[in-house]
Amino acid sequence: MFNKNQGMPTPKNIETIIGPSVKVQGDFKGEGDLIIEGMLIGTLQTKNNLKIGENAVVEADIKANNAFISGKVKGDITVKGKLEIAGTAMILGNIRAQILSMESGALIQGQLDMPVGNISTEEKIEAKKSHSESKEEKYPEKN
Repeated sequence: MFNKNQGMPTPKNIETIIGPSVKVQGDFKGEGDLIIEGMLIGTLQTKNNLKIGENAVVEADIKANNAFISGKVKGDITVKGKLEIAGTAMILGNIRAQILSMESGALIQGQLDMPVGNISTEEKIEAKKSHSESKEEKYPEKN
C-alpha cells in the first residue's frame, strides 16, 4: 500500500491520478491504485489501493481494498483491508474497515465498524454480557 516510510509506489502500480487542479463529478470505478490530489464528487470505488492527498476534497461514498487518507472526505468509507488516517484528515461519514490506523489530530464525525471475522453483533453482545456476569460472580458486592 501507500506507506509514508516507503514513499510513493512505482508509476506502473498507479492506474489513475486525479491531480490538484482536476475536479471530477460522477461515479468513478477502477481496478488499480488511485491517487486523488484534486476534487471528486459522486461515488468512488477501486478494487485496489486508494490515496487521498492532504489538499484533496472528496464528497463521495468510498469503497477500496486499502486506503490512506490525509485530506477531506464527506461520505461513508468501506475498506476491505487497512485504512490509514493521517493527522491532517477530516472525515464526515461512517467508516467500515478491517484494520484502522489513525494519527493524532485527525477529525472524524461518524460511526466506526470494525468487523471481527464471522462474529455477528448479537454474538458480540452475548459474549460481553456473559463476561460481565462472570465478573459479578467472582466479585460479589460487599455489604
